[in-house]
Amino acid sequence: MIFVAIGTTDFNDLVETMDSLAPSLGEAVVIQIGRSRHTPKNCEYFRFAPSLEPYYSRASVVVSHGGLGIVTEVMERGLPLVAVEDPLQPDRHQREILSVWEKEGHLVWCKDLQSLPQAIKKAQTTLKPYTPPPCHIHDHIIRFLDGA
Repeated sequence: MIFVAIGTTDFNDLVETMDSLAPSLGEAVVIQIGRSRHTPKNCEYFRFAPSLEPYYSRASVVVSHGGLGIVTEVMERGLPLVAVEDPLQPDRHQREILSVWEKEGHLVWCKDLQSLPQAIKKAQTTLKPYTPPPCHIHDHIIRFLDGA
């Protein structure tokens, strides 16, 4: 199953594109449509869920918007991931994050929805596992609170 997640955004173009591609992908597609206006006709969909875990556990590949939350959640689970930059994001912050993780081989960054079918195929065959870097922020907070 291909799982598509857009979080709480309104990434209508991604929802529409995946809905139109669904019949040609050779497996079921489930889309978490968030606040998008498009109602899928070719696949299962829902707006929000208490947890995306049941969908992740069934997914052969995840297609998501480029938001940090979903991207890291999927990479930490070791799932093949296609992250689609939302060109309507005003500060283009997704571009910086996705370019680094694509260079490291942890995801496929889809910059253009026309190339989405090829990106999905690529993600199913060529990605490296992601290991989150160690976090030391708690050490800095303790030092700050101790006045050091």
